[in-house]
Amino acid sequence: MSDIKEKIIALQKYLDSQIVGQKDLVKKLIITLLADGHALLEGAPGLAKTKAIKTLSECVKVSYNRIQFTPDLLPSDITGSDIYIAQSGDFEFRKGPVFANMVLADEINRAPAKVQSALLEAMAEHQVSVGGKQYKLPELFMVLATQNPIEQEGTYNLPEAQLDRFLMYIKIDQPTADVEREILKLVRSEQLETKEKLQSWMEFSIMVGMLTVEDIMSARKEVLSMYMSEPLEEYIVQLVVATRFPEKYKESLKDDILFGASPRATIALDKCAKINAWLEGRDFVTPEDVHAVVYDVLRHRIILSFEAQAEGLTADDIITSLLKLVPLP
Repeated sequence: MSDIKEKIIALQKYLDSQIVGQKDLVKKLIITLLADGHALLEGAPGLAKTKAIKTLSECVKVSYNRIQFTPDLLPSDITGSDIYIAQSGDFEFRKGPVFANMVLADEINRAPAKVQSALLEAMAEHQVSVGGKQYKLPELFMVLATQNPIEQEGTYNLPEAQLDRFLMYIKIDQPTADVEREILKLVRSEQLETKEKLQSWMEFSIMVGMLTVEDIMSARKEVLSMYMSEPLEEYIVQLVVATRFPEKYKESLKDDILFGASPRATIALDKCAKINAWLEGRDFVTPEDVHAVVYDVLRHRIILSFEAQAEGLTADDIITSLLKLVPLP
């Protein structure tokens, strides 16, 4: 095992100890980080969405900013703006909170269209435009957005173009009773700053130190060398194409899907499957690695028809059907 992989595995282990019962969330956040992508987290309040993102940022030597999205937010509140300097008589650009390596966009669906447009440029182009000028964002730039699926009053649906920019759309479920007890113990230890909490952080710090931007870049290069067979590549392509032409496999699915996934889905599946295999300790990708990430990669890229929604179908239901229909390599 390489040094950088040991560091990433240690990071995953530490996050698992701090974000109890959310191993899948932790793994998907690490996959997003190594894939140079953005993630959208959806779950009810209190499921450690914000805590997971903040804890991840604390383990890596990067800049971190949190933006609370509200209906009265302006694009300049995110990007920054030109400020008039009286002494010089010139305008000076003051950077906004989006100029950070990790940006938490909390309750992203509460911001209006102009704000979403400004964030979309940052996510897509790694730059912001203010006063006719473009300003580059850091090389390592990651937007981790959250949204609450329960309360929809005062919210704005994210446009499909912006949803497609998210590498993963991660849904978080409520914890079981056993996990709930572990959460209670963890919160008590944090409030009391017990020896167990300090020891856990010290063990991570001693093993890893602090992950740097260079470490993340090295890990990304290592992931690119993962072997994927041609039949498995074809399987990924066929899965994505099946979302556009589902009638090839089942005629009734044609009426359920209004629009299928874009080519970004193919690229995302390829990257995420490789990283999943890398984290699992393999040097080649298997169909199980594709299946481990396929829901998070595709669920926000499939637009259902009105009839399908009326029947109570979800994008996850469609993905499940396609996994049964598209033959394995």
